[in-house]
Amino acid sequence: MSHTSDPAHKKEWMNIVGSTGIGLILRGIKIDYKFPMKYPDEVTVYHKLVHDPSSPHSHKDAFHLQAMIISEARQRPAARVHEDLVIYDYRRGKKTEMPPFILEQFKLMWELQEKAKRFWQQRILDIEARVRTLEVESWDREDAIEDTGFAKK
Repeated sequence: MSHTSDPAHKKEWMNIVGSTGIGLILRGIKIDYKFPMKYPDEVTVYHKLVHDPSSPHSHKDAFHLQAMIISEARQRPAARVHEDLVIYDYRRGKKTEMPPFILEQFKLMWELQEKAKRFWQQRILDIEARVRTLEVESWDREDAIEDTGFAKK
């Protein structure tokens, strides 16, 4: 994020992965493996926020991510991941609220996720409508005759 979405806070983003200031602690992780991968396969990892960071129900000191790990060799999911992360102040030795620069980026990410979700849901509806049109035109008609597959005598 520091290089593309929020270059103004590049230093803070880089410090997040360290243990000297405000950082992250992985409180919990659940991984559902779909199949064993073998070298030299490569992976692509897609992350998404689970909860709207603007919601009053969202935690101020933690967040949840879901990830899908895709096998490039097999072109299918190799694993699903559920992550529970905590914002931690290593200087004070306790949880802390999410810094505003992170919260702002998470709000932007959430909006982009929701926009993409709406787009792809509409694409699915469009495809289903086209399939239904093909069905009605080809076999789902009053005069359609079912082919049971038996050989004619």
